[in-house]
Amino acid sequence: MATPSRDLYNPPLQVTGFVATRRGDPERGPAVFINATEAQLRGLVDGELVFVTGPRRKELADLHIDDAVPKGGATVRDLAGLAVTEIIKLVKPDQDRGPTATRPMVEFT
Repeated sequence: MATPSRDLYNPPLQVTGFVATRRGDPERGPAVFINATEAQLRGLVDGELVFVTGPRRKELADLHIDDAVPKGGATVRDLAGLAVTEIIKLVKPDQDRGPTATRPMVEFT
């Protein structure tokens, strides 16, 4: 059975802006900003973790809703391996599946 996030229509987004932060900046860390229409289309909400898949790598980032970002675009912050004009996809991490043979449960003692 496919997960709900994989069943949604999920077109690619073009990186329209890149923000690189410095030490001491109040807002730091990997993040992606999209407009509310794009988030609703993908079933995503503000503050949620998403995988950002680009041409070279895949990273986890916080999602933020920003209606200043154009439709079909995304602004990324502190995501290595991405540049403006590249194409990315956003996917929710599948946190509902249990452990499998390739993904065993980690136990802390």
